[in-house]
Order: sequence, then C-alpha cells, then structure tokens
Amino acid sequence: MKKLLGFLLLTFFLIIVGLGAAAYFLKMPHEFWDNLIPMPEGELRTVVIRPGFNARQSAQAFYDQGALSGSPTHLAWWMARMEIDRTIRPGEYRVVKTDPWNMARQLITARPISARLTIIPGMDIISIRDLFNAENNPYTPGIGDQLSKSLMNDQNYPEPMRRFLPATERSRIAFLLPETYFVTDESPDTLVQVASLHWWNRFRDRLPENVTPRYLEERAIIAAMIQREAQWDSEGPAIAGVIENRLRRNMLLQIDATVVYSWRLRGEHLTRVFFRHLTIDCPYNTYVHRGLPPAPICIPSAASWESALAPEDNNYYFYVANRLGYHYFSTTYDEHRRNIRRARAE
Repeated sequence: MKKLLGFLLLTFFLIIVGLGAAAYFLKMPHEFWDNLIPMPEGELRTVVIRPGFNARQSAQAFYDQGALSGSPTHLAWWMARMEIDRTIRPGEYRVVKTDPWNMARQLITARPISARLTIIPGMDIISIRDLFNAENNPYTPGIGDQLSKSLMNDQNYPEPMRRFLPATERSRIAFLLPETYFVTDESPDTLVQVASLHWWNRFRDRLPENVTPRYLEERAIIAAMIQREAQWDSEGPAIAGVIENRLRRNMLLQIDATVVYSWRLRGEHLTRVFFRHLTIDCPYNTYVHRGLPPAPICIPSAASWESALAPEDNNYYFYVANRLGYHYFSTTYDEHRRNIRRARAE
C-alpha cells in the first residue's frame, strides 16, 4: 500500500511539473523558439486575407490557398494562444507551407503586403497597361517599356515555371492569374511576380508530365478565346471541345472574339460583329487564318484555364449564343442554322 501511495504521489508530482513546464514554455517569447527550433524553410506561398476576416476565417484561408499542411482549427487555436488573432491584418502574406504551430510562429512577425493591384479576367496587352497609368503613379513614364521588360524577365516567374515560358509578352500575360493582389509596391515587376506565382500554385499540379512550352502556350491561347466567348463558366469545357474538334478537322475556328481583338489592335472597339468585320487582314482573325491565333487575345480566368486544360469530349462543331449569353451547340451546319433562328427568335 505504501508503495502504491508513493507511486501515485510521484505520478501526481510529475504531472504537476509537466503542466508547469508546458505552461512555462508555451509562454516563452517567439525568439526562444526561433533559437531552439529553426523556422521552416521552403517555397513561399501567397495567401490573401480579406478585410473583416477573423482568426477562424484567416486560418481557413491559409488552408484553402495551399499554405497549411494541417487543420485550420488548430491554426486558429495557436493564433489565439499566441494572440495573433488580435493583430492579423488584411493583405497578402508570403509564408512557407507548414503545420499549424509553425505557421503561427511565422505569423508573429509576418507583415501583410498592402498596396493593391487588380487583374480583371479578359484584360489584354493594351488594357493591362492601364493598371499603371493612374495619375501620380511613379511608374507612368515609359510604362510600356517597363511592363514589357517585366513580362520578359524570366526572374519574375517561379523558377520551375521558367522552362515553360512562351517567348513573347503577348503570350506571357496569360500566365498572370486574375485576382486582386496586395503588394509591396505597384510596379510591373511586383505584379508579374505575384500573379505568375498564383498561376503556378493553382495549375502546376494540373499539367501533364510531358508538358512542353508549345503545349502550354496553345492552352493559353484556347483559354483566352474561351474567356471572351463564354459568358457562363459552365459552358467553358463545351466551347473548348468545339475548338478542339475544329482544329482536328483543320476547320476555320471562326471565333468572333478574335475578330473583335483584331479590330482592337487597329484602335477600333467593336460592340457587335457584322459580316463586314470578318475579313479584316490580321493574323488573329480566325475567320481568315486557320489554326490558333499567334498569341492569347486576353488574360484568361482560372475557370477558362480549367476548361482549356480539360476540354469536354463532345461532337460539336458549332455554337450560337442566345440573348442571355447561353449557347446552343450543334454537330452539323443545318442544326447550327436552326439554332441561329431559335436564338434570334427568343
């Protein structure tokens, strides 16, 4: 009995000591842990924390955006324990992907990037320059040259992505994922860096093992046409399937959006495409030139990229939009003509 009582007392003593030590170490400043256990290293991930996010929503954002290898509930707990929940601010954070405890350690000293630049899906090489043409923007002088240099500077892109980069700036803009970015400064270099990193983080696992630069550029060109043709994301895969089918049969793609872009390059803005517009002599005009245009006609959204990378396997060769922007798809030209009459009658 005495031995049992002694054992119980010793066990109780050790529990008390253990709890005390845990409480002591949990309250130690982050410098103590940084010296004892080095901070994680690796590829930086970008995470956007929206205005009004609480600790739970912020933790979920780190998980949803691929920076957290663990439970967002655990990260929220550590954020509260380290009092980060009271100090975290909206903006873009660059962190190393890791577990909840180490993520919380990073957030103690992490500071959000607060300047804002927005890439809208469908922007082209002309309109994206307008991001930097605001009054008093220090990058306004010579912005065209500076943006071109930023797009053509391979160092602005994630290192694994560089071997797939196309050779022209008109094609490279397609690899800037549309989003609102909170950045350190509003320079073209910064925009290309953060937007291309977002694209790479989103799509790197979707690329085939034998991906080539030409394959990726072709996907970008198709994604851009889908962006301008599909008013509803749900129709993107079907339109991608039509493009693939027509390419296989060496048919003219006859994409109206490429006609609009051809006239835009001449400084004219079309709101409707008429028959007289279809004969414009431009390499982007798919009513005149077979195959794909030489470069993307705009910056595709993530949904358009998804459609281009995974086109629907269908037997359609034609489509026409109704008044709501939805399309009627058909296999034969006779069916297509009936769909045109149907769309006009609505």
